[in-house]
Amino acid sequence: MKRVRFFLLFIFGLFFLSCQVTETIHFNENGSGIITVEMLRIEQSYQQLAGEEYNKGEVFVDTTYVFDDYISKYSETFSKLTPEDKAVFNAYKGVKVHTKKNSFEKEFRTTFTQNFLQANQIADLYKTQEYVSDIVHNYALSAEEHYYKVAFQLSSNEFKRMVTIIDEEHLKREQATINNYKKQLGDKKIHQRVTLSYHFTKKIKSVSIPNAKISADKKSVEISFGLLESLFDPISTSVVIVFEE
Repeated sequence: MKRVRFFLLFIFGLFFLSCQVTETIHFNENGSGIITVEMLRIEQSYQQLAGEEYNKGEVFVDTTYVFDDYISKYSETFSKLTPEDKAVFNAYKGVKVHTKKNSFEKEFRTTFTQNFLQANQIADLYKTQEYVSDIVHNYALSAEEHYYKVAFQLSSNEFKRMVTIIDEEHLKREQATINNYKKQLGDKKIHQRVTLSYHFTKKIKSVSIPNAKISADKKSVEISFGLLESLFDPISTSVVIVFEE
């Protein structure tokens, strides 16, 4: 029973462990723009992790929803929340989620999209589905176990992706879990990357991450991190981009 329970917990994390995560932001002249976060399962990696389970089960899901849909559908529950909790959920208004799971075409991806007027209005999109679940099941936000948050800031001379640890004890538990995953992975060649792709209207002068790839016109940059490494040390994915004057 213990072995089965561990296996189920391991399977639960397989999608994310075999995932390519791409965070893309396009800015307009006035500071508005659009952010897209895509989580794409890499089939070759997932097959290595899933083993005999890889070809079991058939699924076809192709759905799109907007976060607001759940606020409206569960309006009675939402109306009883504290102003502080309402503010958290309201920050996700307009966030669109598209999920596609196709076991025949071997395509599994989830895409989050948000249009924004200012960078500091960008929601922490990685928490979107958890917050939907909170609304549906009427879970208290105080029961959430997030250990870091992501925020953005854009000024006339620089852009910041800011990652802050909000629960040190939870971070330590996650780090222990990640170390355990690494042992389970062994020498498997698993594709696990997080790629940040940012596009500006101004030319880039410098980027705080050494491996950043700046485009020829200096208005775009691509930064790549190992997925497990980024979860083990979220602050390492903080970025400061300085623009030319």
